[in-house]
Amino acid sequence: MKKKAEKQNIFQEKIPLFPELPENAESCAFSGHRELPADFDAGGLERAIRTLISGGVHIFLFGGAVGFDLLAAECVLALKEKNPALKLVACIPCADQEKYYPAEDRQRYARALAGSDEKILLAEKYYRGCMHRRNDYMAEKADVLLAYCRKNSGGTAYTVRKFRRAGKPVFEL
Repeated sequence: MKKKAEKQNIFQEKIPLFPELPENAESCAFSGHRELPADFDAGGLERAIRTLISGGVHIFLFGGAVGFDLLAAECVLALKEKNPALKLVACIPCADQEKYYPAEDRQRYARALAGSDEKILLAEKYYRGCMHRRNDYMAEKADVLLAYCRKNSGGTAYTVRKFRRAGKPVFEL
C-alpha cells in the first residue's frame, strides 16, 4: 500500500496534471503530432518519461511517425544508455512508413529502429487504416499513454480516445 502512495506523490509533486499511475503499470505508448511548435518543451517530455520510469514503467512503445513519436523514442534511447533495463518497442504500421519522410527524419527513424529492442511490423504494405491499426495495437498493449494532443481530430486524438475508452490513463503534455 505504501508503494502506491509513493507513486501518487511522485506524480503529484513532479507533474501535477498527471493522473495516478496504476500500481502495476509497466508500459507506456507515445502519441503526438507530427508537427511540433517551435516552443515545444523537449525537456518536459524527458522529465515526463523519467517520472514514468520512477513509477515503474520500463517498456515504451512508439509508432515511428515524425515529430513527437521520434522525439520520444530518442529520449528513451538516450535514457537507455544509463538504464539498460528500459525497453523500446517500435510499432510499425507498414514496412514503407518512412518512404516520404524528409532525409533527416528518415535517418532519425532508422536510428530509432536500430536502437529498438523489438520491432512489431503490422502490415507489409500501406493500406488505408494501417495507421489506426498501429494506434489500436499500442492501445491494446500499453498500460498508459503519454501524449501531446492539441487537436480534436487525427491520429493522436483517436489514440487518446482509445486509451480513455479502455479506462487507461492518458498523460498529456
